[in-house]
Amino acid sequence: MHLLDCWRRLIARTPRTRVSFDVDDTLVCCGGAACSEASVIPQFIRRRFGEPLRAGTGALVRELRRRQCSVWIYTTSGRSPFYIRRWLLLHGIRVDGVVNSERHRQGLAAHGFSRLPSKFPPAFGIDLHVDDSDGVRMEGDAHGFRVVVIRPDDQHWTRRVLDAVARAQCA
Repeated sequence: MHLLDCWRRLIARTPRTRVSFDVDDTLVCCGGAACSEASVIPQFIRRRFGEPLRAGTGALVRELRRRQCSVWIYTTSGRSPFYIRRWLLLHGIRVDGVVNSERHRQGLAAHGFSRLPSKFPPAFGIDLHVDDSDGVRMEGDAHGFRVVVIRPDDQHWTRRVLDAVARAQCA
């Protein structure tokens, strides 16, 4: 195989669009606002990693991977990257990166913000962020990053995310 063919194959496998998801009220919707994924996790493990994952998340991540997207978690909660990765792996979901509150502060320190925005996906190479907060969308407008806002009770949230990804990939 020629070097050029190897290079083309490598590029074809490289994710082109990096998509991040908030956790609270986006992927974890408590209080009956959204249905959760059926759990195959044994009860004794659920006690440790027991947050309910929003219904449709697994299928959405598989579709994003099919579309050559890199999937990240971006939460300003205190959950550790280890916890988040294990929790999602228990649901059969692998993520490419995790930004939590500590990594967020470290990543934004280099950008010289006088007042840190609650999220700043460009600091981590993220092209599209999925969140439940209109405040994050307003920060996106102010700082030039893409945000799609989904509500905990939105039954068509996966379609809205896929439509936003398609727009981001065309930009």
